[in-house]
Amino acid sequence: MNFIKVAPLAVVAFALVGATASAQTIKIGIINTYSGVNAAPGDQLDKAIKLYLKLNSSKLPAGVHVEPIVRDDGGPNPANAKRIAQELITRDKIQLLTGVIWTPNGAAIAPLTAEAKLPFVIGTASGVSIPRMSPYVARVSFTLWQSAYPLGQWASKKFKRVYTAVSDFAPGHEAEEAFRKGFTEGGGEVIGGVRIPLANPDFVPYVQRVKDAKPDAVFVFVPGGDQSTQVMKAYQDLGLAKAGIKLIGPGDITTDEQLANMGDAALGVITVHHYSAAGDRPANKAYVAAWKKEYGEGLNPGFISVGGWDAMDAIFYVIREQKGKIDPDRTMELLKGYKNPNSPRGPIAIDPETRDIMQNEYLREVRKVDGRLANVEIETIGTMMKDPWKEFNKKK
Repeated sequence: MNFIKVAPLAVVAFALVGATASAQTIKIGIINTYSGVNAAPGDQLDKAIKLYLKLNSSKLPAGVHVEPIVRDDGGPNPANAKRIAQELITRDKIQLLTGVIWTPNGAAIAPLTAEAKLPFVIGTASGVSIPRMSPYVARVSFTLWQSAYPLGQWASKKFKRVYTAVSDFAPGHEAEEAFRKGFTEGGGEVIGGVRIPLANPDFVPYVQRVKDAKPDAVFVFVPGGDQSTQVMKAYQDLGLAKAGIKLIGPGDITTDEQLANMGDAALGVITVHHYSAAGDRPANKAYVAAWKKEYGEGLNPGFISVGGWDAMDAIFYVIREQKGKIDPDRTMELLKGYKNPNSPRGPIAIDPETRDIMQNEYLREVRKVDGRLANVEIETIGTMMKDPWKEFNKKK
């Protein structure tokens, strides 16, 4: 497969900045994961940002350019992420910050944005608490409560007994809590659960525990990328499907870019999520076509790519509205009113009260479409959902 090569962001930035001394240049810090065992999600985020810049930089006001300043956090490492953010703020003098795959890293960075009055548009990290750590944080990605809670409600109508298996870090804990609440409210019983190490996990012993418990279904959360394929392999190798144990979870377990690697083991897996590359929306069809033209027919965009795409769209919106003169407080007011009815995932908006994402959630099933695996959206299970966590934790 011949993939069309895209210039590194530094090269793109050079081309965008140009040679005009009078041009207004906006410095955007991008913290992403480019190296290490957890780099696969970072590749999706990186490709989406590059594609957005390539297709949309001409839509900025005349004389206004963006300069992406890219840094590699190496994976979930809060201390390293905090150091990188400090350097971007004090040395590089960035005016906006985006990216950040990992919740622990986002939580380490958020307080710095309050001190520096630096608008931070989260493109991926899903931990529910991050926007509450700083008034200069807005999120366009997702929370696990948005998908796991309605999945629990749906599952309570289909299964009596469920086991949970989640990665042992904040998003995994949140996914587990949200699913349990939705499932038990509907009368279901959670018969057990296990938490799996985030770093270098061996899924086989944990999946064996699930099989031994003999539930009707297992709710799984892992942080996408290669781990999704590893979970699917363990599920198949240990014969859970043959034992009648249904695999369900948020969309992280059947990420679009990994489906081809999973094989037929993924067929029939049910998820709830805010994005599918197979989504039948004009904006999504255009996005997928542009992605495949740039990166090759064999690679699908996944939900992390859409977070990066929409983060850049929100950033370009505030730049246009301010004609390139970035004021931090004005930027945050604009972000609170950001809406995009034509995101690839469907309509989205920022909740002005929480600065968190509002979006549709879709019930999906992995099926074969034209000979290829796809997350087929069966129904919209939540319309313009706010993060449910806030409602359930008012008194906490």
